[in-house]
Amino acid sequence: MYMPASFRQNDLTELHAQMQANPFALLASSGTDGMQASHLPLLLEPGEGEFGTLYGHFARANPHWRDLQGGAEALAVFSGPDAYISPSWYAAKAEHGKVVPTWNYIAVHARGPVELIEEPERLLQIVSRLSDQHESGRAQPWAVSDAPREYIDTMLRAIVGFALPIRRLDGKWKLGQNRSAVDQAGVQAGLNDSTAPRDREMAARMTLNH
Repeated sequence: MYMPASFRQNDLTELHAQMQANPFALLASSGTDGMQASHLPLLLEPGEGEFGTLYGHFARANPHWRDLQGGAEALAVFSGPDAYISPSWYAAKAEHGKVVPTWNYIAVHARGPVELIEEPERLLQIVSRLSDQHESGRAQPWAVSDAPREYIDTMLRAIVGFALPIRRLDGKWKLGQNRSAVDQAGVQAGLNDSTAPRDREMAARMTLNH
């Protein structure tokens, strides 16, 4: 990921928080059939290893997992809020007009070797923890144990799990840090005037970054 120094996010707590807030990631790798990419919900265990470990699973029918046998490396991409930035919001437009559109965004890249998991009890643990994570805020959370065990066993045979110990973690917070304070204020005002929720979220993230 192209990374100007002003946009780099090195705070591990911030990186982990972003990954946990946006757990539906793009997992990409290269294998015998070229590039492969799968969209998957991932579970982060922050305390495992230097940067944490990711857990998830593929449908067994998805050929992607076969390219990850033998500890092949994969890249998990977590996308945060993003927004189009109009040059009309910059004070610099009125001063000299030398401005162009851009895009503000937050992204985290996590890469590491993949360990495939097919043992039923380890698979059960992965799907249970994933479900618990997303059900925890509900008044009556569903649990894997609510379903008949024979049915769950059948479902487990239809997936292949994996662990990805993170060996490299990169975060990019492109929030206009390279612009003047008055230009940044203009962008925030423009985003806050928008009716699009993602624009307002980006304005809020720019505030938090100051």
